[in-house]
Amino acid sequence: MAHNHSHENCGDESHGHDHQHGIPEAQGHRDNLFTYIDHPNVVALNAAAPGKGPEVVKPWSERLDEEKFLESDADDQLILRVPFTGSVKLRAVLIKAGPSDQTPAKVALFSNLENADFSDVVDLKPVQEFDIPQGREVGEYHVMPAKFPNVTSLTLFFPASQGADTTRVYYIGFLGQFSERKNVPVVTVYESQANLADHEKIQGVDGNISTPQP
Repeated sequence: MAHNHSHENCGDESHGHDHQHGIPEAQGHRDNLFTYIDHPNVVALNAAAPGKGPEVVKPWSERLDEEKFLESDADDQLILRVPFTGSVKLRAVLIKAGPSDQTPAKVALFSNLENADFSDVVDLKPVQEFDIPQGREVGEYHVMPAKFPNVTSLTLFFPASQGADTTRVYYIGFLGQFSERKNVPVVTVYESQANLADHEKIQGVDGNISTPQP
């Protein structure tokens, strides 16, 4: 599938696709959504080390770090669910993976998919997906904004590696616009006209004149 992305620090591994080398430093910071991610609730499925999911959702300054990574366990499939603290208009997904044949073959993106497992994502059509080339650089994958206008969580499904028994991911990041969640307003229903039969009897409204008792 054709994809639009750029890279930085391209390694020696070859990949047959058009791309630009060198993401400008300012571009990496512009619209970066790292501070708007609900990090404690990031979840990884089929991870070799449980609880490692939040560690690969790193700040831009740590994008090249390879000490922390997420690797699949039983096979080469991985799911990473990333919730946000508000609503996001997504512009791009940043991924650093590998090395070599441990690079995911592709990534499938699902928005606002709660508590999904492998049986769910296999049967569902992703909102958008991208092929991932081999390389040690950070890839910037531009989504179609019209398909991701109001994202509260993003699920990334890596269905297979490029030949290895496991898949490895070093860095995940997001670019876009953030807005606070709006509180649901309390709706109060008022009667347009009181129905006296539904209320306690009020003195003087039933046609009888009553005199207050001393």
